[in-house]
Amino acid sequence: QVHLVESGGGLVQAGGSLRLSCVASGRTFSSYAMGWFRQAPGQEREFVAAISWFGANTYYADSVKGRFTISRDNARNTVYLQMNSLKPEDTAVYYCNAGYLKGSNYGKYDYWGQGTQVTVSS
Repeated sequence: QVHLVESGGGLVQAGGSLRLSCVASGRTFSSYAMGWFRQAPGQEREFVAAISWFGANTYYADSVKGRFTISRDNARNTVYLQMNSLKPEDTAVYYCNAGYLKGSNYGKYDYWGQGTQVTVSS
């Protein structure tokens, strides 16, 4: 069992930056690949980024590539999402997830945080 808590969301102007954090408790954090997802109103939850167990490999949705950076600190049981050059279309609730990687494909386990709201104004 893994318990995840996100933080760091807020209201920011277009072009600004935010850093999201997700702290995990429970089973060994480094046993999991970690992912970030987001869900805008009326839309399905979508993949944003993923990172391998020890951070050697990262993967991004095309819509955030070059603007967002995922990282992790296994000593702190924390995964981060640095978001730069934010756009209004990045507005969503952001969730972290504990999962696995099969090649470059991220697989979700049913471990989710409560989400943190990111709002980007134009």
